[in-house]
Amino acid sequence: MPASNPALKKTLVDLETRFWQSMVDDDTDAALSMLNEPAVMVSSHGAMQFDHEGYRKMAEQGTMRVTAFELDDFDLAAPNDATAILTYTVKQSVAERGRPGAATTTDMLDSSTWLRTADGWRCVMHTETPLAAKDARAAN
Repeated sequence: MPASNPALKKTLVDLETRFWQSMVDDDTDAALSMLNEPAVMVSSHGAMQFDHEGYRKMAEQGTMRVTAFELDDFDLAAPNDATAILTYTVKQSVAERGRPGAATTTDMLDSSTWLRTADGWRCVMHTETPLAAKDARAAN
């Protein structure tokens, strides 16, 4: 499947947007419907693997939550018919649970690896890197 597949790119951008919106809306079930089990996340907090129950605990009991987001600059790599990697930038606002007015906004570079399963596309891995870190590497 070529990386320039516009229909696949639209499908995955829509899924990625729905996933982010599920975090803002505290709709854990919607997020779980898009996650592979297990799934992996790599961020400034480290690497972690989690099952659906682990994600539910993070999403519903974690101290921080996403309050707003803007996604942009999507790019797609699809090495085969069942695997696709979507990269993009995101401006995300995160606040302590129960204190949405105290949100911190950061610009990030994210990627999600999606697998086509019998039940549709599922996210198996997500990474996020602060854009400042990327800019610092480019300056060296």
